[in-house]
Amino acid sequence: MAAQENTEVTTKFSTLNVNAVEFVPSFNYNSAASAAAVAAAAAQAAVSAPAPQSTTTQQQQLPVETVAPSSSLPASGSATPATTPDSAGSGDSTNALNAAAAAAGTEAIAAAPSSSNSTSPVQGSPVTTPSSATAAAPVENISAADKTAANNETDPADSWDNEDDAIITPDDEEIDDAEFTEGEATPKVSKKKIPKVEENRSKREHVNVVFIGHVDAGKSTIGGQIMSLTGMVDKRTLEKYEREAREKSRESWYLSWALDTNQEERDKGKTVEVGRAFFETDRKHFTILDAPGHKSFVPNMIGGAAQADLAVLVISARKGEFETGFDRGGQTREHAMLAKTAGVKHLVVLVNKMDDPTVNWDQERYNECKDKILPYLKKLGFNPAKDLTFMPCSGLSGLGLREQISETICPWYRGPAFIPFIDELPSLNRKLDGPFIMPIVDKYKDMGTVVMGKVESGTARKGQNLLVMPNRTQVAVDQLFSDDYEVTSVGPGENVKIKLKGIEEEDVSPGFVICDAANPIKTGKIFDAQVVILEHKSIICAGYSAVMHIHCAAEEVTVKALICLVDKKTGEKSKTRPRFVKQDQVAIMRIECSGMICLEQFKLFPQMGRFTLRDENKTIAIGKVLKVIE
Repeated sequence: MAAQENTEVTTKFSTLNVNAVEFVPSFNYNSAASAAAVAAAAAQAAVSAPAPQSTTTQQQQLPVETVAPSSSLPASGSATPATTPDSAGSGDSTNALNAAAAAAGTEAIAAAPSSSNSTSPVQGSPVTTPSSATAAAPVENISAADKTAANNETDPADSWDNEDDAIITPDDEEIDDAEFTEGEATPKVSKKKIPKVEENRSKREHVNVVFIGHVDAGKSTIGGQIMSLTGMVDKRTLEKYEREAREKSRESWYLSWALDTNQEERDKGKTVEVGRAFFETDRKHFTILDAPGHKSFVPNMIGGAAQADLAVLVISARKGEFETGFDRGGQTREHAMLAKTAGVKHLVVLVNKMDDPTVNWDQERYNECKDKILPYLKKLGFNPAKDLTFMPCSGLSGLGLREQISETICPWYRGPAFIPFIDELPSLNRKLDGPFIMPIVDKYKDMGTVVMGKVESGTARKGQNLLVMPNRTQVAVDQLFSDDYEVTSVGPGENVKIKLKGIEEEDVSPGFVICDAANPIKTGKIFDAQVVILEHKSIICAGYSAVMHIHCAAEEVTVKALICLVDKKTGEKSKTRPRFVKQDQVAIMRIECSGMICLEQFKLFPQMGRFTLRDENKTIAIGKVLKVIE
């Protein structure tokens, strides 16, 4: 019984221990002198004090160091600039803990009079001034040595500028080593900590794949087939879908039902919202984003493409279907262009329905589709040598998705299958060291406010204090889910759900951004941007309004003024102000939004600085933010 109570108590306080050990180094001084002092203190204590006394000092020192920071943590928050304990609301308990810690510190000093002079600076520093220490050393000062010791858990880096870190790190390293060797006296902390980090941080690299293309090209079916092949949907569920689809005489739709979950989508056979699912290989964790193909739902598709690293353009090889999708008014062109604008790194073109009776794995038809679409994709800026790949497949039968197509069926294509190919693509460079930024794609209520989105940069931990922009609401992270698995920290590239404390669901809208409290993202209403007019029948002049899609936000904007035209070939800017711009011209213009939005200069942070302008259900222009005015 006693043992059971003990384990309950330790599990309750394990979070305290984890946070304390993680953040202890940030309470130290950052000078070589203090590092030397710690080393000297340890040496002197070992030499001058008798053996039993030195162990007691070590044991009593430890609670001092672990309690003080953890007690100040809930008060000050892990990523916010430190507030005083009283102002944060939990003043009494914090002061009580500090008092207890101080008492323990004085006992330790009394126990070893011979080494009191040398130990007092070390013990005194964490105990007496927790709030001032936090103010002096924000969380970003965790050093490289500390990171490796804390099982490579990434720190919530709080600033863009690495110059400071470069200065801080070398001095910190010695202190951290001293800290952790001392900590070995109590293995309880490390025992609790290590498994927690191991099981609660996904190890694989995260890649977000968006399926785009014309309506009825087979995007949802391919997504469902991939989930079935990788075992993410069990056989019984698929059999149930097949039975239900047959009852509606729609038996070829059953695979798409794995991603089209609501009744309206299933009845009409059209995706409306971006479907989400995931599958894993040995090296990577893929999130499938199934975008709608219908032209009425292009805004939803833009929201999906904004989260993607890799786009899969699905085109149908069936006679007549490819042509309608690719000709003017079809969605194949627009989707490919929007994917490029959204910053997709690689495009895979899947020529689907190759098993159709009108095609029957015919090489001529495959080459015809490929040759028609290739010039357009090149014009968009995709390079066949680097970031563009074509492959044939059949979504309904699953051929060409997981295993290579057998030679008897398709002797002319001997390239890799789809899943092995995307698994072998080179790793993406992510912004681990930047401040935390996550645009909100969707939100819902579930015992609190849950927001969904893709982490663009930085890391977030459970219990961390963050900021929701543009309304500057302070929130705390209550729970983190990375694709339905609960985790304790998330990093860039992951598609996550975050449960927040301190904000109501109705106060959040898609397009808001969760960011670091110490380093919030820019917000603005008026900005200068370079805009390329893609297709627009009439001219565009000051006063023209359209809908702007930037990351996950959609906002109505008005052109305030045209500043200058940019020559496409030379990049030279015109000396005089243009009175209007027309199709295929590039202009720099001042744009005003109807409300405040989160945005960043394109050159500083491309994901938050590129946008598309849409009007009358057409994409009319793409652009990048040059400067935020106000």
